[in-house]
Amino acid sequence: MAPCRKLSFQAQGRSLPERLSHLKTKAKFGPSPLGRARQSVCPPERRPAAGAAASRLAPEGRGWPKGPSCSSGQRDGSGGQPGHRTPGLSVKAPMEMGSSSTEKFYRIPEGKGPHSVGCTDLMTENAVEGSFLRLYYPSCDATANEEAPWIPDKEYYQGLSDFLNMYRVVGERLFQYYVGSVTCPAKSNAAFKPGEKYPLLVFSHGLGAFRTIYSAICVEMASQGFIVAAVEHRDESASATYYCKKKSVSEPQEESTSNMEKEWIYYRKLKTGEEERCLRHKQVQQRAQECIKALDLILKINSGEEVMNVLNSDFDWNSLKDSVDTSRIAVMGHSFGGATVIESLSKEIRFRCGIALDAWMLPVGDDIYQSSVQQPLLFINSEKFQWADNILKMKKLSSNDTNKKMITIKGSVHQSFPDFTFVSGEIIGRFFKLKGEIDPNEAIDISNHASLAFLQKHLSLKKDFDKWDSLVDGIGSNVIPGTNIELSPAEPE
Repeated sequence: MAPCRKLSFQAQGRSLPERLSHLKTKAKFGPSPLGRARQSVCPPERRPAAGAAASRLAPEGRGWPKGPSCSSGQRDGSGGQPGHRTPGLSVKAPMEMGSSSTEKFYRIPEGKGPHSVGCTDLMTENAVEGSFLRLYYPSCDATANEEAPWIPDKEYYQGLSDFLNMYRVVGERLFQYYVGSVTCPAKSNAAFKPGEKYPLLVFSHGLGAFRTIYSAICVEMASQGFIVAAVEHRDESASATYYCKKKSVSEPQEESTSNMEKEWIYYRKLKTGEEERCLRHKQVQQRAQECIKALDLILKINSGEEVMNVLNSDFDWNSLKDSVDTSRIAVMGHSFGGATVIESLSKEIRFRCGIALDAWMLPVGDDIYQSSVQQPLLFINSEKFQWADNILKMKKLSSNDTNKKMITIKGSVHQSFPDFTFVSGEIIGRFFKLKGEIDPNEAIDISNHASLAFLQKHLSLKKDFDKWDSLVDGIGSNVIPGTNIELSPAEPE
């Protein structure tokens, strides 16, 4: 236990993969830069207390069936050593090496709403400036369709390995073994369910995560009648992402292969002496623009405009025409994605409200606090991640505004929101803080139900989500209003 505590101190601000790298690879990270900012031109941030910011991203990755087509080139945005972590989806994870008969099945929870759920990937343009997202949507029953892969390419394992300072060959094998069978509880390219207009939710992932890692949230929202666009950010904050480009003429091409290839972008680590707040502020602005771009893209499709998907897919995008309720649009995200929610609200009035899950406030610019976020905003925090400076920034943003709420889920940790909490056993989950004291299913239900109640109120939905209104006020089992963090008397709540 002693080594565990020591690691948790040294790796504050980092996620499971980072802790794993300490144990498995003995890499010397030193104190995490994530929880604090070094002094520079940008105003400095105070570092959270030891153990307070135990991880800033989102859990880890999974196996790779074959991802959307486009063969593979590579661009390492960090000089060959990128990385960060991620969450996950539905799972069957073998528990003993070399034994196919001893498999323990872990499963990402399926949606509990009235709709079946499908998902598909969309990428536009043959350049880094294009959009890349996974769309979750209410679908027709699709018994013939397979569930979508959780992590569709081995390069995501490589990005996670780089982030963990692990040899890629080792990281790939570990991730493939432990989460290689994980699937998303949504049917790949299932037919879209027509007949009504659905509200739209744009989702932003955490630092080191990517578009597929929050399926327990996205699938639930889609099952309750939302179209969800989970963006994969290309600001070098994802552990790995890619865009498709045309192969050079000099490259030999077989007749059967595509003339496109994947150009990979990996997580960029801080350079020596680099001010983290400046980098993250720059990234969050790009992230917000990518969320707005995703919104524009879905609305284009909704209007009947033809959009070319660079990825090979059987999904009929024309079926989405006139399916989005353009007056009911919201934005949601976890950790760095929570900061992205705030930045997006300040820049785009079409987002009528936002939900920030365990938000990391470091990237948010000072100008945002000057009444630039007018829309309703719900902060849903974990018990174990937050610290006073971070909470005070949330309160500064929401002071004297009854449409801005904050609740805390008792017994939860930062990784209670991404999917990896569902695909790890009790021992691994507790040791690496992927699981809190609360049951992961109960924690995600509280978060999802509070989100749905908040969305019903502020998007004027005609649903029955108001049965969970008490959760938004912090009333109920395993939830409290505001925060569990003690704030200085000089800093009023």
